[in-house]
Amino acid sequence: MLKACIYTLGCRVNQYESDAIMRELSKSGVEIVGHEDPCDICIINTCSVTHESDRKSKQIIRRLISKNPHAVTVVTGCYSQINPQNAMKIPGVSLVCGNNDKSKIAKMALELARNRKEECTLCMSDIYSSKFDTMRVGAPLVRVRAFIKIQDGCNSKCAYCIIPYARGCVRSASKEDVMTDVNTVVNEGCREIVLTGIETAAYGKDLKNGHSLGDLILEVNEIEDLKRIRLGSLDPASITKEFVDKIKNADKLMPHFHISMQSGCTKTLNEMKRKYNIDMAKKNIGYLRKCIPNIMLSADVITGFPNETEEDFSKTLEFFENEKFLHLHIFPYSKRNGTPAAEMKNQVPEEIKKARLHKLSHQQKVIKKALLEDYIKQNPKIEVLFESFDGTYISGHTPSFVEVKVESDRPRKCEFLFVEPTHTDGEFVYGKLI
Repeated sequence: MLKACIYTLGCRVNQYESDAIMRELSKSGVEIVGHEDPCDICIINTCSVTHESDRKSKQIIRRLISKNPHAVTVVTGCYSQINPQNAMKIPGVSLVCGNNDKSKIAKMALELARNRKEECTLCMSDIYSSKFDTMRVGAPLVRVRAFIKIQDGCNSKCAYCIIPYARGCVRSASKEDVMTDVNTVVNEGCREIVLTGIETAAYGKDLKNGHSLGDLILEVNEIEDLKRIRLGSLDPASITKEFVDKIKNADKLMPHFHISMQSGCTKTLNEMKRKYNIDMAKKNIGYLRKCIPNIMLSADVITGFPNETEEDFSKTLEFFENEKFLHLHIFPYSKRNGTPAAEMKNQVPEEIKKARLHKLSHQQKVIKKALLEDYIKQNPKIEVLFESFDGTYISGHTPSFVEVKVESDRPRKCEFLFVEPTHTDGEFVYGKLI
């Protein structure tokens, strides 16, 4: 029996696509193993969102080739889409495949494993003229929740972002295909799904039937044995009154939203070519909180974008101090060749970017601890979907995506259990099973 591993970097869309590739290989009789194990087929699903992502992707490719020098090595994902020739030059790479050709990987990798070729094969279609690449996914092999890819591509062309060049224009899955995916994973035992995409809120904008993300959520909400629905990142401009009014009574939609804020300063958002300002963000976030009880929010933030002054950054600090997000993913700005921001004057020095990151991170730690302390006071009983076990604690998430740890003598993976929260260390909530 052939053995295959897949190493996934980057976003949830990549994870969905990796799940689909693994499923196709499994159906063909291939044994899926960990990426630390010897294998005959090695697939690296890369990321290219930053220069660091490129560096890590290349590092992982070379590391896995050195561990499995005789394996068929497949490089796919955003790094291979943007830099196919560079990926092909890495010694030991057998196949380089673009983002919109991932549905072909399982078949091509099996053919190469049976009929090895000396030269590297390239499989790359025009990302801008491609249709949605339908891939079927099943219940996740190692995770509690399943990612469901509903959309690909992005039309926004933000000044700092390379991803539209790696993923192409907005393309949506049909409602029928999404429902098939969700029903498949639910029938196989999964109870929590994440509807995700490169620009999740753009779902349906290319469909002629006018079906929107809100409509899709309501459809998925009716699936009987599904217990929890979560969403991929949304930008503040998409969280309109119309959208919130449509989804607010979907009882399976969890009260946690990840918002792609990027900055808390309108001037910086304008420089980034984002589609909203801070007044709009405050208004939309305020209405979301008004309509959905117990909601928690997380966000992405970039520090040190070109032309960001200390005054601009202080506005970002003020915004997040007032809005009180549960978690922030904070990144120093990464210059990407081929994007408008890379050509901007007044690039912020690296040490200033990092200093601002640390300052915002410190502020966020204080905010998160206070939020978790309030959460404990307001919720004497919480339902947790447990996901992992480290030998001492079982860990999982509440509907609001608060991470909870409980002492246990055995794993309780995939179980929904009620917990009495007792205290927090500022990062996790601890408690005992009821």
